[in-house]
Amino acid sequence: MLVLSRKKDESIVINDSIIVTVVEIRRDKVRLGFEAPKDVPIHRREVYEAIKQVEREREMVVPESDADEAADD
Repeated sequence: MLVLSRKKDESIVINDSIIVTVVEIRRDKVRLGFEAPKDVPIHRREVYEAIKQVEREREMVVPESDADEAADD
């Protein structure tokens, strides 16, 4: 893991197209601003993990059309 120190209004650049800026620092919270191309999804980690869990659950369910085709064989 890369660890960087930044002050308010300072930024880092990721892969030439994503800019992360420290917007505000309050006690134990840091507010970050993100500039990225529209095709780059940005989620809080807990939201990202929930999305991935739903995707894994969907992959485990066999669609009815596939089940019907398997029964015909």
